[in-house]
Amino acid sequence: MQKQFQIDPQDMSVSPELLEKINRYTRKALAADEVFVFTATLCDNEVDRDYERFTVDALKALAPLFEGKTAIQNHSMNSADQSARTFLTEVVTDASRTTSLGEPYTYLKAYCYMPRIPKNEALIAEINAGIKKEVSVGCAVSMHKCSICGSQEEQNPCGHRRGKRYNGEICHYTLEKPLDAYEWSFVAVPAQKNAGVTKGFADVHALCKQLHDPDADSMTLTALDAAALADYVDSLESAAELGKAYRAELQSQTVKALLRALPALESDLAGSLCAPLDAVQLKTLSAALSAKTAAGTSAIPQLCAQKIGQRKPTENNAFKF
Repeated sequence: MQKQFQIDPQDMSVSPELLEKINRYTRKALAADEVFVFTATLCDNEVDRDYERFTVDALKALAPLFEGKTAIQNHSMNSADQSARTFLTEVVTDASRTTSLGEPYTYLKAYCYMPRIPKNEALIAEINAGIKKEVSVGCAVSMHKCSICGSQEEQNPCGHRRGKRYNGEICHYTLEKPLDAYEWSFVAVPAQKNAGVTKGFADVHALCKQLHDPDADSMTLTALDAAALADYVDSLESAAELGKAYRAELQSQTVKALLRALPALESDLAGSLCAPLDAVQLKTLSAALSAKTAAGTSAIPQLCAQKIGQRKPTENNAFKF
């Protein structure tokens, strides 16, 4: 899932304590004037526009997971789009604010740094000017619980739908028991009320486990889950095509090795013998046949004399009549 919030554009002073925490993630110790430090609100306990919210316990569990995670641009997986790194997190409760549910407003605050180098000058200026202020975090949770009946969507999907009102109460899902935190990104358009929240990075492996659950009579997929599964299937199909091509090449090599080792064997029969084997078996058989053929073949020229005698091989006597 991806959740979006705003960063604090304030250029923080770098104390020795903060610098020590930053240098845990650097290869060489940086000085205070070599880093730009800012904070970001990553997650909170408010209901977002997708009618989901993190519990306070989930925020506390996410805090250590985000330490050391990188900041990128628009969730790009390209390493060139890395911008900053989170070196410290804390869960903060604002006693002066309450959520729409009447709870004290609580959020996950991240302290982030980037080196003051020419490449980052424009980004630092945009952060200070308030241009780059929305961020989206990528994480995974293992539980989506209905606010109306308390059912867990992953195990016992109910008939309640997020955003619909039941007996005067709007249904939403609570996000609980985080599994992992991936990254956070600078984005252009937030989706959550407090500067935005969007979701992504569905836990595809958890979805696959549910699909194979023999005790489950049915399963409800969100649009995000369906998109994640579709992307996962596409990646598997692409990998499968590469695997087929690799196995076909292995089978061709093994058939050739088998024919070299047994010249009297027909090529069709050699192909039939290799066809049922998997890639590991083909690779093993091909190596064994090649080793046997090499051991049983002497690389002697056709016109070589039976006995060369004591003459030095440098005289090329094997090639003389």
